Amino acid sequence: MINIHPTAIISDTAEIHETAVIGPYCIVGDNVTIDAGTKLLRHVVVTKNTRIGKNNEIYQFASIGEDCQDLKYQGEETWLEIGDNNSIREACSFHRGTIQDQGVTKIGNGNLFMVNTHIAHDCVIGDDNIFANNAGIAGHVHVGNHVIIGGQAGVHQFCHIDDYSLIGGGSVILKDVAAMTLVSGNPASTHGLNIEGMRRKQWPKPTINILRSAYKLIFRSGKTTDQVITELTEEFLPQEPKVQLLIDSLVNSNRGITR
Repeated sequence: MINIHPTAIISDTAEIHETAVIGPYCIVGDNVTIDAGTKLLRHVVVTKNTRIGKNNEIYQFASIGEDCQDLKYQGEETWLEIGDNNSIREACSFHRGTIQDQGVTKIGNGNLFMVNTHIAHDCVIGDDNIFANNAGIAGHVHVGNHVIIGGQAGVHQFCHIDDYSLIGGGSVILKDVAAMTLVSGNPASTHGLNIEGMRRKQWPKPTINILRSAYKLIFRSGKTTDQVITELTEEFLPQEPKVQLLIDSLVNSNRGITR
């Protein structure tokens, strides 16, 4: 039997797994799917057109699947998709996509969204990320995997935040953030590699040393991007496969890399 509190309001078109929990005063709207083990603890609003995966916990006053704030949005059918094992804390807001992009905002697996995190329309969020209190992620932003975004940080539209990077609290991100880098400031600048994150993940010292050298080539050598990519590919990548993450950051950047 589905565990739905008697004060909750559930649309007739919502599909809720029998092991899901819908707590007091929650509202679940049209075309919402909630999979096994997910808990809406209390006072959560899931507006419409939202697919929520397994074993998520969503805390009070979160607004999930609401219309986006893009002035071009005119009520078209768009979606929000949330994966598995995410913790979505108090007062977070996740908006659906727009037809100007792919029509869907996507959240991966195993993320922690601390209090009042905002994920805007058409964002694509990967896995195992941490968004600290009041982080604001603007429309069309892509965030990779194992990223930490500090409290009060803001990310400009269309930026890409690549794997294993760390953004300091209060930072303003106007350009793409390369994989494994540590950035902070307003506007943000790069301050080295996320060495502490690497150590916590128990990356071996030889790997870290090679990545240090690759970082210096990218950010300190004064060489052109094409020259750097060639050198990384020919000299560094054969020594350490993780160098590919840095190469991908350079190749795929449309807004330029935070330096």
